[in-house]
Amino acid sequence: MYKPFLAALGCVIAFTGNSAAAENAPRLVLQITVDQLRGDLMDRFSSGFGDDGFNRLRSAGVSYVNAHHRHANNETVVGHTTLSTGADPAIHGMVANLWFDRATNAQFYNVQDADFPLVGAVGIDGANEIDPTQRAATTDGRSPRNIQVTTIADEIKMFEGDQAKIFGVSVKDRGAIAMAGHSGQAYWFSKSEGRFVTSTFYRNDYPDWVSEWNNSGKVDAYANSWWTLRDERETYLFGEHDDQPWETDFPGYGRVFPHDFGPADGTYYSTLLTLSPAGDALTADFAKTLIAAESIGQDDVTDYLAVSFSSTDYVGHLFGPSSLEAEDNLRRLDDTLADFLAYVDETVGLDQTLVVLSADHGAPDHPAYLAEHGIVADTFDFERTDTLPGTVRLRAKLGNSRGLVRNFSNPYVYLDRLSIAAEGLDLAAVADELSKELASLPGVARAIPSWRLRTDKLDNDYVTKAIRANFHAERSGDIYIVFEPHWFIADFDGLTVASAHGSPWSYDTHVPIVIAGPGVDPSRVTRRVETVDVAATIATYLGTKLPSGAHGEPLAEVTR
Repeated sequence: MYKPFLAALGCVIAFTGNSAAAENAPRLVLQITVDQLRGDLMDRFSSGFGDDGFNRLRSAGVSYVNAHHRHANNETVVGHTTLSTGADPAIHGMVANLWFDRATNAQFYNVQDADFPLVGAVGIDGANEIDPTQRAATTDGRSPRNIQVTTIADEIKMFEGDQAKIFGVSVKDRGAIAMAGHSGQAYWFSKSEGRFVTSTFYRNDYPDWVSEWNNSGKVDAYANSWWTLRDERETYLFGEHDDQPWETDFPGYGRVFPHDFGPADGTYYSTLLTLSPAGDALTADFAKTLIAAESIGQDDVTDYLAVSFSSTDYVGHLFGPSSLEAEDNLRRLDDTLADFLAYVDETVGLDQTLVVLSADHGAPDHPAYLAEHGIVADTFDFERTDTLPGTVRLRAKLGNSRGLVRNFSNPYVYLDRLSIAAEGLDLAAVADELSKELASLPGVARAIPSWRLRTDKLDNDYVTKAIRANFHAERSGDIYIVFEPHWFIADFDGLTVASAHGSPWSYDTHVPIVIAGPGVDPSRVTRRVETVDVAATIATYLGTKLPSGAHGEPLAEVTR
């Protein structure tokens, strides 16, 4: 009867060490972000987890089980940047994965930067990408310059000096860049090139260890193999629900196990790896190589390493969070995390490491899945709104013949300001009228003109507060659309997906926060906390200056 207690005690000791260790700064801050890890999923699928992955962190650290993003647009770059800066998107500027740039009259991808092309880039092959944000980028250049405040990584670098090593790693460029900040180095996986890359913002060539990893054959090792179930089918919650009709049937991949990766030279080979646990395994392996090659955590200067695992997001989009694929992916991520934590313990020492785990956003379930449980939901097609009777009537009423909408980059509507001005119309009046028409559509809960966010004329409920937290005068659109709970746009650049996040509803805002490290006593906290608290907590724990836009509260269970 004492074995479970002793095992848990062993986890605590591995992280907390002795009192002397707790009084000193850790050698490493390890910030782990699991893309699309909704707040309930670790508990929902915990029966398939071992003792050394998610459960090792939860038994040894503080688990905040009622943690939320407080901004409205819960997308990848928005959540990552909020976690790294402790600021709302209204302050850090990353309001969406895509926004419309009025200066260039084109959509803008959040971390694109033509001044800093990829090091040794072959070029982005749009045919080998399913992520619309990648195709929407007008240049393959990348940098963090669009983040308008400092990150916790920047503050560690300035506090510790040049000896501090700062890195971010992810499959997604925005996942790595947002966490590494302005003063670190970021590496991400190029699906078009099948290797980890960086841009000339960070360096002009690759260190030998990166080239060696890219040439090691680890990416090609999955060729002509399959993603198979880790365990016997009957052990899964969704074991009898492999073939759900709403799951995305990606060409050559299918919607039932096993999922075929195909040959290494296949058109979608490297993309398919990221649609499976293989993407996370490759990310962790690259991060382990980085730790060894860059001597992370090997002296008394605190280093910072961010690792963002992206496969949960890709799998969730294709199959939904309530699917056999999502369940098996998290079991395999638990294995990957266990192996990675064991490596950090061996090379750095978990008793010398502050580990922070969270997520950039959650995700909704597919409307058909919800319908099975008596919940009404649907998907929304924005493209048809321009031809709806209400929109046509509005244009006739306003005397506008050239069009009202210049661009829709979810969740923002950007009005055609030049056309509206040419017709002699008032922009605010047009925004108000169009908002009324949009709000009358099935599936639209609210359509709020941005000009009204600058006034006190709106009800200040939590949804409005979330929209205000997302509003940036230069980057946000003229109208913010909030879909009804459980409604979402299911089109990803022509690919119909099973789930798409980006709302202010709790299934998108609710994420885990787990913090373990020297001097942190294990506990489970149920009060509501917010993701803007994470950066403030790390800064207070280390004694650094807070990131310049941070306005969260340090979490007392960690900092006391």
